[in-house]
Amino acid sequence: MKKISYNKQFIDSNDVKIVARSLKNDFITSGKEVENFEKKISKYLNVKYSVSCINGTAGLDLAFKGIKLKKNDVIVMPVINFIASYSMAENLGAKIFLTDVDPLTGQMTPNHLEKCIKENNLKNIKAVVTMYLGGYPENVKEFYKLKKKYNFYLIEDACHAFGASYKVNNKIYKIGSCKHADISVFSFHPVKTITTAEGGAVTTNIGNINRKLRLIKNHNILRKKNYWEYDIKELSGNYRLSDINCALGISQLAKIERFIKARRKAYQYYKKKISSYSKSISTPNYKTVNYSSFHLFLIKLNFKRLGSNKNKFFKYMNKNNIFPQFHYKPINTFSFYKKRKKNFLGARQYYTECLSLPLFYGIKKSQQDFVLKKILKFIQKKK
Repeated sequence: MKKISYNKQFIDSNDVKIVARSLKNDFITSGKEVENFEKKISKYLNVKYSVSCINGTAGLDLAFKGIKLKKNDVIVMPVINFIASYSMAENLGAKIFLTDVDPLTGQMTPNHLEKCIKENNLKNIKAVVTMYLGGYPENVKEFYKLKKKYNFYLIEDACHAFGASYKVNNKIYKIGSCKHADISVFSFHPVKTITTAEGGAVTTNIGNINRKLRLIKNHNILRKKNYWEYDIKELSGNYRLSDINCALGISQLAKIERFIKARRKAYQYYKKKISSYSKSISTPNYKTVNYSSFHLFLIKLNFKRLGSNKNKFFKYMNKNNIFPQFHYKPINTFSFYKKRKKNFLGARQYYTECLSLPLFYGIKKSQQDFVLKKILKFIQKKK
């Protein structure tokens, strides 16, 4: 069996053709492909404004700067997430408070958020970052209620969730529509639902935030009547995504429903097979699984019952040319984290037992069967 990675991109001849064609445009940066891609994202998500950027990390930085997050502003986010959201907020000098997560989904819940607020006696919260780990949007309506209650900006780290949807009052909304959030941030890294090679986007329905984002992503340059004249009132940087990347994004976006349908089918195949496996394996019971982007397939292995651990499992799978992944190590366990080491019990359990199996567009049932066969063999050896 050839190497089975946890995720990978799918590029077809049409992607190649459209990218090649974009290279012949008069402008291959800040040109028509960028504008077209942003318009297509807005239409797909049913949101007023979409701003493309160089990656999801830059998108989070833009989002924080868009709400004018500054030194000593209070921001809350889950302890399980990629380091990007923490890093960008830390760079701006914000006071970051971490919450625990559900031990199986790895996601912050409304209860975790309220507990963090009350335990730390938080006042004047500037922003809360939610994160839909694996592409499964949970508790969107409930977080929106807390936004109204505590009057904070609600930012969705939706880097896993492009193409995902959620239901409120029997109506379905796309993640990124910002109907129940202020800002959503996406990643178009090769392992995500669609790819622009590297790239990301920020969406919002708030006009002044959109204007701020567009300035920030281009050095905060304020153009004047004559195109060669401009002013800069605040320093920024270059977050622009090229027309070449955006051309690929346009081609990929046209295939997104096919991508998600195939991922859902592969997800359901895993789910069905694992349900008959063993008490040693469990999977999250998501409320909105049918509306996911199906970025990851998470499982929980009871390593304590097996008398083993995650490192041994990964090495065993790698020897069989299977490369599962883990998302993510709790932020409070990194060496840089000098604050009081809080005992996040849910995050600790999630980190100890959960991992993601290979799931991508084009994965074959034979590959999934091979993955499941090796997991079962690992379990049987450890009993």
